[in-house]
Amino acid sequence: MVVGGDPAVKVLIYLIIILVAAKLGAELFERIGQPAVLGELIAGVVLGNLVLVAPGWTFFEPLRAAVLTDHAAIGIDILAKIGIIILLFEVGLESSVKEMRRVGLSSFLVAAIGVVLPFALGYFVSTIFVTKVPKEILEISPNFNIHNIHMFIGATLCATSVGITARVFQDMGKIQMPEARIVLGAAVIDDVLGLIILATVSAIVSSAESGTELSLLEIVKLTMIAVGFLAGSIIIGMYTVPKLMKFAAKFRTQGLMLITSIILCFGLSALASVAGLASIVGAFAAGLILEEIHFKEFGSNTTIKSLIQPIATIFVPVFFVLMGIEVRAESFFIPSILGISAGLIVAALVGKQACGLVVREKDIDRLTVGLGMIPRGEVGLIFASIGKSLGVIDNDIFSAIVIMVIVTTLVTPPLLKWSIPRAERKSKVEVKSAEGTVE
Repeated sequence: MVVGGDPAVKVLIYLIIILVAAKLGAELFERIGQPAVLGELIAGVVLGNLVLVAPGWTFFEPLRAAVLTDHAAIGIDILAKIGIIILLFEVGLESSVKEMRRVGLSSFLVAAIGVVLPFALGYFVSTIFVTKVPKEILEISPNFNIHNIHMFIGATLCATSVGITARVFQDMGKIQMPEARIVLGAAVIDDVLGLIILATVSAIVSSAESGTELSLLEIVKLTMIAVGFLAGSIIIGMYTVPKLMKFAAKFRTQGLMLITSIILCFGLSALASVAGLASIVGAFAAGLILEEIHFKEFGSNTTIKSLIQPIATIFVPVFFVLMGIEVRAESFFIPSILGISAGLIVAALVGKQACGLVVREKDIDRLTVGLGMIPRGEVGLIFASIGKSLGVIDNDIFSAIVIMVIVTTLVTPPLLKWSIPRAERKSKVEVKSAEGTVE
């Protein structure tokens, strides 16, 4: 397929194909009871690998290049990055500072173990399998220390895509279960800790690219910057955002409620980048700061979430389909890459399942909590895409990570649908036993 002339025309054609494929994939997967994000990802894998069955179809090859040079491909990549920012903004909007204060000790312990253990297991798996990948296969910058590659692979296992778990609890009418509250509370802390690890590891990798190594003191400093940025954004935002919204509400121009929110999101994303952090850290902070009460001055019944949703509907699928396009199916036939994928899947399952063991309450089903923390979903893909953009993760390792994300996302709904009724039966038995003891 040849498209000449204005690169903008090619961008439009890319967008048409990507959005149609995303919606068809999402529809198919939702009909079989799976998350829409998986359908978008698989749709991208199909588009990107059509060249294997139709060698003349090279239309998407510019999007799969290690370094993007095609103007239209760069344009789609920018739109995908905007999609990441909007997505993390939405994740932040789903949480609030008050909710972070309310989550109990069990949620904090679940989140902490759910970040530290998967990171360690991912690092361990990488040391076993990545070192066995033939050097001619890996397309990684020679400046990178192999330990930095292990760290970034470990980082991709940290975060939990709680949206998938929340959807299962919601569909079954069990969102108020104690296990559900612990998992949802842990997910808020999980996101924060995961972003801090991502920011730190990204900085270490970037330094390695320039041929320098960070000392332990500098790593601690970077971690403090990440924590300080999040805390500072929240504290300053709590005082300034209400005043900003009150001021914006005085204008009569339409759309200021949405525009003000987007400016805050993009502004904090840019500041995070200037501070040496991933831009998504700023987007997440902006979402945490904004609460519906801040918009009461506008006198509208419309919520900020409903205003953001149409924008997310356009931009977020571009990111997921692009991630699928970048997956090289031929990597699945390389034994060493399949070894990495299998190892990451085991590490992902074991690392999160261990979360349930630290729940302090005695009447909580620890298995259900652990299963609820398993899916990596969109967050794991975001981490992997950042590693790929830094050059520390090549196409083959990226493909292995995508397989892990797909498997952990697919297995969670059926496992939870089996575990939740089991937890309820167990709870009823324990209540009856307690009543018998009292009598």
